[in-house]
Amino acid sequence: MRESARSDAFGGALLLGATVLALVLANSPAVGWYEAVRDFSFGPSALHLDLTVGEWAADGLLAIFFFVVGLELKEEFVAGKLRDPRQAAMPIAAAVGGVVVPALIFVGIAMSAGSEALRGWAIPTATDIAFAVAVLAVVARFLPPALRVFLLTLAIVDDLIAITIIAVVYSEGLHLQWLLLAVVPLALFALLAQRGYYSWYLLLPLGVITWALVHAAGVHATVAGVLLGFTVPVLATKRAWVQVGTSDDGEPIYDGLTAHLADQWGFVSTMVAVPVFAFFAAGVAVGGVEGLRSALSDPITLGIMAGLVIGKPIGIVGTSFALSRLPSFRLDDSLRWSDLVGASFLAGIGFTVSLLVGELAYGSSGVAEEHVKIGVLLGSFTAAIVGGIILSVRSRQIRAAEGNQDAGRRGV
Repeated sequence: MRESARSDAFGGALLLGATVLALVLANSPAVGWYEAVRDFSFGPSALHLDLTVGEWAADGLLAIFFFVVGLELKEEFVAGKLRDPRQAAMPIAAAVGGVVVPALIFVGIAMSAGSEALRGWAIPTATDIAFAVAVLAVVARFLPPALRVFLLTLAIVDDLIAITIIAVVYSEGLHLQWLLLAVVPLALFALLAQRGYYSWYLLLPLGVITWALVHAAGVHATVAGVLLGFTVPVLATKRAWVQVGTSDDGEPIYDGLTAHLADQWGFVSTMVAVPVFAFFAAGVAVGGVEGLRSALSDPITLGIMAGLVIGKPIGIVGTSFALSRLPSFRLDDSLRWSDLVGASFLAGIGFTVSLLVGELAYGSSGVAEEHVKIGVLLGSFTAAIVGGIILSVRSRQIRAAEGNQDAGRRGV
């Protein structure tokens, strides 16, 4: 199961299965049971934790996903693709373009629906790493490895921007006293991690307390997951290390704690947190042909779809092309612009974070929230299909070219 959870394709398939199941239940006679489970409330109200099951999935379980994202982000900044500014410059700039252009397109379309509709400007700016990389893993067997690096870097930076937007724009009613209290368990968590203590019974309680206090402070609790991830050391030191194997000479091989914890909690994120969130977030009652027609006439739905399907590729490819004219920015030699176009459509798979931002923007009930889900699902599905087709064609072309080269060498 752990090996399966490490597979990009498996994680995407599990996410897709949870989404399809939610849609089937929400549009079947079982919709009453589905909504009753999703809207069932429990938790201590004194701690502002009297939440519905759906809110526990969005605020609680998704914090695990963002904890893993925080670990991966720090690892990339310290020892990975984002460490070298020259290598990371192009995908980072492309990620910014892929955020700005979809937001502008959404604002331009949703403006006709009034100022309240503009609260969702950030919905089409997100990229779902799990889905995007899963589609790439399925269709891009013969594509250059540099394309996956480009897409991952872009998606990671995209997530960092999304986290910042959630913290700054969609955190309301800030209670400073709870936020200051959250610093205490966060600091203890950081101290233990820096000293190499990574047992779950030490770190998990501190993580839960930090999450609860951040939630009570009015900041979206997923931000707590990212902050906790940022405190974990990346490089193995004398105090903080994990033995991951032995060399051919029998010498122990050590790794930092981020890789170890990302592997541990990545399993929980892939197998539980993200699918359960998708199951309770994606269940939208379409309402038949009439309901679909109503949603597709709503500027909010159209703005989300246009932002994901049109805005993402324009922002990513346009920014990359403009910067490639400058001497300091250069596309990897193994990549072609068609590769980038296909990847830019995959970046339009917003799904998980887009659904979360939609709930934060419009609430968890009402017509706008339903239309957000339809827009995110249709936009993400369209972007996945278009990007998958482009990269699949490109992959077949590379395979055919390699086959011709092999045949030529055998002929010689």
